[in-house]
Amino acid sequence: MTEAEEPCAAVELLAAKVHALEDQVEIMQLVAQYGPAVDSGSGEAAADLWTEDGVFDAVPHLRMEGREGVLGMVHGAGHPSVIHNGRGHVLTAPHIVVDGDRATGRSHALHLRWDADAGGPTGRGGQRR
Repeated sequence: MTEAEEPCAAVELLAAKVHALEDQVEIMQLVAQYGPAVDSGSGEAAADLWTEDGVFDAVPHLRMEGREGVLGMVHGAGHPSVIHNGRGHVLTAPHIVVDGDRATGRSHALHLRWDADAGGPTGRGGQRR
């Protein structure tokens, strides 16, 4: 590499790293929107967070594929009773791996419900992939 090419290579490397970080931040923003969308019963808003080939794998309880899978869960038989009972999601920061135009992420979620009789929150958790 010539002396003149070195700054160009450094800029290209830096640009690639910035692009990867932008991808990760964008995915983190999508993850952060999931809880409020499903907790408010906004199936369309939750479904819009997915691509058609996206998968939500709530190991081992539930697997949703694509927008229709997410929409069906939010408007399905069980979910409305959960949110009307006062439960809400608390999500951890996801671990995200970006590989070209594909990405995977893993985080944990806890459903909390304020229980006045218990004097505080109660909940159950699970791992999300």
